[in-house]
This record gives sequence, C-alpha cells and structure tokens, in this order.
Amino acid sequence: MNSSKLTLDLAVIGGGAAGMAAAIAAYDGGIKNIAIFEISDRLGGVLGQCIHSGFGLHTFGEELTGPEYSARFEKEVHSRGIAVYLQSPVTELRPDRTMTVVSRDMGVTEVAAKAIVIAQGCRERPAGAIGLDGTRPAGVLTAGTAQKYVNIDGYMVGKRVVILGSGDIGLIMARRMTLEGAKVLCVCELMPYSNGLNRNIVQCLDDYGIPLRLSCTVVGLEGRERLTGVRVAPVDPETLKPDLDRTELIPCDTLLLSVGLIPETGLATDAGAALGTNRGLEVSSQRETSIPGVFAAGNVVHVHDLVDYAAEEGRIAGRAAAEYLQNGENASPTALTAAGNGISYVVPARLTLPAEKAELSFRVKRVFKKATLLCKQGERVICEKKRSIMLPGEMEKLTVPTDSLSPGELITVEVKEA
Repeated sequence: MNSSKLTLDLAVIGGGAAGMAAAIAAYDGGIKNIAIFEISDRLGGVLGQCIHSGFGLHTFGEELTGPEYSARFEKEVHSRGIAVYLQSPVTELRPDRTMTVVSRDMGVTEVAAKAIVIAQGCRERPAGAIGLDGTRPAGVLTAGTAQKYVNIDGYMVGKRVVILGSGDIGLIMARRMTLEGAKVLCVCELMPYSNGLNRNIVQCLDDYGIPLRLSCTVVGLEGRERLTGVRVAPVDPETLKPDLDRTELIPCDTLLLSVGLIPETGLATDAGAALGTNRGLEVSSQRETSIPGVFAAGNVVHVHDLVDYAAEEGRIAGRAAAEYLQNGENASPTALTAAGNGISYVVPARLTLPAEKAELSFRVKRVFKKATLLCKQGERVICEKKRSIMLPGEMEKLTVPTDSLSPGELITVEVKEA
C-alpha cells in the first residue's frame, strides 16, 4: 500500500451534517484549503438511511427527508470545490494536529492540518452493553442497524417486533416496521417517561396504535437459532430494578434496541481531548476542544434532537476554525459552566469572554412541570425562563447575556420548581 503526505489548512473528520456545515462555514470565512474525510462511501452520515420526513424545518423552512436534507449540503460542498475523501477513515489523531488516514484510493496518508474540526457523530449502544439475560439468537439488533437493512438494503428484519427503549430511532422504526407489514407488539421503556421527542411518540406510536409501556424492560431472551420471545418485567420507578415475580413472555422474532447513543470520542480522547460530563467532547462556546486548534461539533459533543441543531453547531465550529487560522489562538478569558439542580449536563463547558451573549444547551434529569430555568453566576441570577413542561428526551436551550460575566467564575444552570 502506497504512502503519501497531505498538508491542509483545515481538516474535517466526518462528512455528516455537522461536518459539511463546518467545512462550508470555514470556506465562506476565507479558508480554501479544506478537506472532508468520511469513513462511509457517501456524505451525509446517518441521513442517507433516514428516509422519513421531518428534517430541515429550522434550516430551510420546509420539511425534507434525510437524503434530501443531505443533498442540499452536499451541493454546497461541491459548489465550493471542497475536497472530499470517501471511504477514508482517520485511524490516528495527534495533539500537533497531524493524523493518519487510510483509504482505498490514497493508501496510508499522513495529513498535517493547521486546524481540525471533529464531527464523527455517535454510535448506538449495543446489546452487549446492557447485559440481556438468555441465549444469543439471531433477531436482536439495534434500531439504527435495522433502519439501514430496511431502508438501504431492502431486507425485512422480522415480522413480530418488540422494541426496547423509546429513543427517537426506536420510535421511528416502530412506524417504519408497521408500514412494511410487521406487527410491532410494544415499545418497552425502562424510565417512567419517554426518551424521544413528543412529536415522534404521537406520529410513530399513537397514530399506529402501538403501545408504549413505561417503567418496563426486557429481562431475558428466548430462542437459540432465532429469537422466539422476550421476557419483560415492570421496574420500580425509583430504583429501576425489575420485579422478576411479574415477568411476562411476549412471543416475537425480533428485538430492536433503542437504548441510547454514545458520542464517538475515541479518536479525540486518544489525542488528549477532554470529555464533558455527558461523555461527549468538552468544548468552549467557539466549539474548541481542550486541544488548541481542534474543534468539535454535532453529536460527538452531545446528542442532538434535530439535525438542524447539529448543523448549526457545525457552522459555529467552522467559523471559529477560520478565525483561528486567520488570527491565531484565542487567548480571551473564559467562564466555566456547570449543571445545577435537575440538569444532566451543559454545553458548552467554557464561555469565551467578552461576548454579547451565549447559547447554552442542556437536558433535564427528569420530567418537570411548571418550573423555571435559572442561569446563575454565584448567587446572581443572570437570566431565567419559565417552562410549563420539560422532558429529558428534549434538549433545552437558554440564551444568556455574557457581557457582564466575570472570567473565572462558575455559571450554573438549574431548575427551580414552582
């Protein structure tokens, strides 16, 4: 295999919505020597297999399918002449912003970049990570894998389906399997609330009469060569421990898992990048990681509800990378953010000062009704926002004024119940 070298101003790792948006924003910001490295054989990331509508309402003001949404970004990338290397995984990233890329066309290539944007997205939590009891038969797969088989490869994965977890992919696949002629028996959710968007619960479950069983989980698998059934049991809402005395057998041939998404951070952490409290990459308000000149955007930072939000984060990272390349490292003071009462995490972890305002993204730990979001520096309330209901499955955003913030002090986001 041949070996070569490539020198770039900006390297973008990942060709999904966030990666393409970052490359476009950097190019429009004056940086021309850019390349996108994508592990797949096409741009768009997971969008290519998301053939349902519902994308683009925030970015384009109209409802698009995943491939349609991706095609619009691809057109912008190609119209600018941005280099794209497909089937080219980055196998190593180093703190000096050099990296190794392996591809069929280029062989092993050493890439030296003045700045990098990491937009690798996330991966699904597999069956092995949740310790299902029983045999290991065929018919147990993640919802995203099933989506690829059905939508891209044209394979039907089963006829009688149980879905574990109420993440958005699981909800969407409940509808998709029903439309393809399968019988979706139920969606089991460990928590006492759904982890998906409310609109997906309505459009994918309620509209098709698919039951959602909250505080319920799969405790065992039946079958040897092929799945023949799953054992489900109710769980205690507080301890989340299943009541095995009330186990029920549901005959089925397929179990789809929608039990969480994990940011794909291994490449960055091997290079020394720090992780945030949500296991995504820790970033500043400019989406710069703890490694100078290395930025991150999209689901590698935190899992987004909408692709529009991931793309917007990509634009922030792309503009910041262009500014870094033109003006050098930003030595501005920062204020740190933290999750307070009722909050799981806050992104970004650092706010670059001075600035007029900053947008904080976060999730609540449980369902809150008639509560107030508070952003505080010390005991001083910077801003507040009343909400009638907040769900862990829906990301919250809060725009806070930062012109009066003091560097070095902690900014806390918390929930105050009425």
